[in-house]
Amino acid sequence: MSAPLQNRVTPFGDIVAISQRGLFTGNRGIIHDPATKTLLNKRWSSKAWLVCAREYKGRRRDVMANRSWTELFFLDEAVALAAGHRPCFFCRRDDAKAFRAAWAGARGQAEPSVGAMDAVLHSERMERGRKRIHPLPGPLSELPDGAVILASGAACTIAAGRAFRWTEHGYEPPEKLIHAEGMLTPPSTFMALRAGYRPILHPMIRK
Repeated sequence: MSAPLQNRVTPFGDIVAISQRGLFTGNRGIIHDPATKTLLNKRWSSKAWLVCAREYKGRRRDVMANRSWTELFFLDEAVALAAGHRPCFFCRRDDAKAFRAAWAGARGQAEPSVGAMDAVLHSERMERGRKRIHPLPGPLSELPDGAVILASGAACTIAAGRAFRWTEHGYEPPEKLIHAEGMLTPPSTFMALRAGYRPILHPMIRK
C-alpha cells in the first residue's frame, strides 16, 4: 500500500499526510508539484480557500496529477471552515449562497463579493505564519453547531453543546468542556454560523 499523500487538512489549517477519509475536498490554488505529488514551499498562493464537493456531475480527477488546483481533503465542513476555507460557488453554489447570506445577515449589510469575503478570511487565518487563535465570543454552551474551539491544545467541534475532539482517525466520543483557550473558526465564519449557516458535520458526530 502506498503512503498517503500530504493533502489532508487539519482544523489548524495544516496540510498533513494521514490516511483519514473525509466528506469534502477543496483547494488553495496550485500548491503542488505534479511530477512528485508533493507540496511546494509556497502553500498560500491564493486568498480563495474553497470547500468543494467530492463528487460533481460525475467528474473525476487524478489527485495531484496535473498542473491544476491541488486537491485537499477535510473530515467535514466544520474542519474546513475552521482552517479558513469557505463553500465553493461552482460546485456547491446553494451552500455558498447560504453562507454569504448568513455572512451579510450577521452584519446587517448587503451581500459582499466573493473577493471581499476572501480578503477578510485571509486576514483572519494566519498570524506570523501560524494559525490564528481567536478569543471565544461567548460561553461554550452558547456556541453554534460547527464552531471549532481549542481545548487543551486539541481542536474540538461543537455540536448540540458537546465537544467532539478531532484526531487523525476521526472524532472522539463527545465530552463536556468547561474551559477552552480560544476559537479556531475565523470570526467572520463564526458570525455566519451564529446567523444560521449550518455546516455539514461528519456522521461520527451524533447530536
